[in-house]
Amino acid sequence: MKVFITGGAGFIGSHLAERLIDDGARVLVLDDLSTGAMENLERLVGRPEFEHRIGSVTDAPLVAELVDRCDVTVHLAAAVGVRLIVEKPVHTIETNVHGTEVVLNAVARKQKRILLASTSEVYGKSVKIPFSETDDLVLGATTHARWSYACSKALDEWLGLAYHRDKGVPVTVVRLFNTVGPRQTGRYGMVLPTFAEQAVNGEPITVYGTGEQSRCFCHVQDVVRAIHALMSEPAAVGQVFNVGSAREVTINQLAELVRAEAASGSEIRHIPYEEAYAEGFEDMQRRVPDVSKLERTVGFKPDTPLERIVADVVAEKRSRLPAVQA
Repeated sequence: MKVFITGGAGFIGSHLAERLIDDGARVLVLDDLSTGAMENLERLVGRPEFEHRIGSVTDAPLVAELVDRCDVTVHLAAAVGVRLIVEKPVHTIETNVHGTEVVLNAVARKQKRILLASTSEVYGKSVKIPFSETDDLVLGATTHARWSYACSKALDEWLGLAYHRDKGVPVTVVRLFNTVGPRQTGRYGMVLPTFAEQAVNGEPITVYGTGEQSRCFCHVQDVVRAIHALMSEPAAVGQVFNVGSAREVTINQLAELVRAEAASGSEIRHIPYEEAYAEGFEDMQRRVPDVSKLERTVGFKPDTPLERIVADVVAEKRSRLPAVQA
């Protein structure tokens, strides 16, 4: 099998590329390096099973060429991270919606299998816990840029499923919940790598809001295992799947776990949302997936405990400290 990964130099994409090659696949990656990095692919560059191209997912001729050369496409390229989304809403919408349209057009021409990555953000402000794939989506007002990402990814889902219904394209949608692990950057607002970097540097660990908002964190290795299983499962075609862990933790508890793992003296400092982002910023209070459909379909259960996830991220951040601080 040859797999085309858009956004393949990113955090999830690079781990997926490694997993696929280890399992005997050939992998072709496209990334514009706006948020991804060649450093993430250093273990693969030069291997005969791997090829990469630097370019945009909105480049239709390039995308068509790469889709044609592969059996399956995994579309991960997207604007990601709360800070990037709030600061660059036009970039978010154009990248997510137009990029997905380009990829879907390319796979439709050759009826190629595609796995389309979406996000738990599409559930918006829903208070029905846990979130299941058929639940209503409750998005905030259009005046809040915070919800532009959720809206753009929901539109991606609708577009992908429309291509399946109208054109017979074998599409599978995965809604990724908080995915964490080595190589993830805190640059765009990702909470766990931010906390870990602050802790190992002895800086205040900055918790936005009250810290009582909760999330469920899944190790990237578990996530790529689920993606790999769905890629080749016929029953997954035309379906939407939550992918993540169902273990819930508050952000305050996460900060304490990170501080303890890093053996850090960092204080935990709470910062109001309006200071971190902008006045009127809205956040999800709980984000918990129902992953029973995924388990029924491919037998997947995440098996990395939160403590191990935190340890992996802290260890990576510590490994990047200058030698004099290590």
